[in-house]
Amino acid sequence: MSEKLLEKMLSWLEHMGPLFLEAAVILLVGKITAKLVLKIMSKGLKNKHIDNTAHTFMMSIVKTLIYIFATIMALSALNVPMSSIVATVGAAGLTLGLALQGSLSNVAGGFIILFSKPFQCGDYVEINNYEGYVTAISILYTRILTMDNKSVFIPNGTVSSSTITNYTREKHRRLELTFSISYSSDFDKACDVIRQVIESSPLSLDTPAKPLIVMSEHADSAIKILTRTWVKTEDYWDFRFYMFEHVKKEFDANGIVIPYSHVDVTLINK
Repeated sequence: MSEKLLEKMLSWLEHMGPLFLEAAVILLVGKITAKLVLKIMSKGLKNKHIDNTAHTFMMSIVKTLIYIFATIMALSALNVPMSSIVATVGAAGLTLGLALQGSLSNVAGGFIILFSKPFQCGDYVEINNYEGYVTAISILYTRILTMDNKSVFIPNGTVSSSTITNYTREKHRRLELTFSISYSSDFDKACDVIRQVIESSPLSLDTPAKPLIVMSEHADSAIKILTRTWVKTEDYWDFRFYMFEHVKKEFDANGIVIPYSHVDVTLINK
């Protein structure tokens, strides 16, 4: 290495070293600022009782904007002309926009979810054939925790364009069950037994409508009895399991037969 080239490198380092140090400090300050802002923002959102669904999404947006601003300030500290930064950002934005159309649709989907509010964190939903509790909505994905404790990350673009079933949005749900009895069993007695089972549970409600017990079908080998009962949303599954268990026990105790498919085989001796 020639002495002249070494002098040029030392001169360049002497001139650019402080600038690189300043840029590094700016990036570090940006990172610290992001943490502080997000911490203050989190407390503020909780104090203002803003929907938890918006927390993660809004904080993701703010964090991204702070990092972008810090990066621009660091480039400016390196004496990169602002016009060049703007042109570069514009070109990069166009390139990324074309390359990351799916990601941008996910960001747009996140805004749609945020403002339309089809669900919030803690709701039990079905989206794109996945069921579970919504645990977070980030800038790109909605996170669902399934009943068997699997985390499913669904792109926000898919969420916003899918049919969403929210099982916990309403305070009450109607439980609809069908019980089968044989044609030889006493229909009125079976209805009385089902009614007694419903009334014996504190989970059943008389509002918005009283329990309904009716004959719904003459099937091939059974009479179908339809029941409709209102319950609180959080009691839905407990009451469903209770009905199946206790109706079976009471049918057995009262001689009411529940038919099942069977095959008769006749052997003919020749």
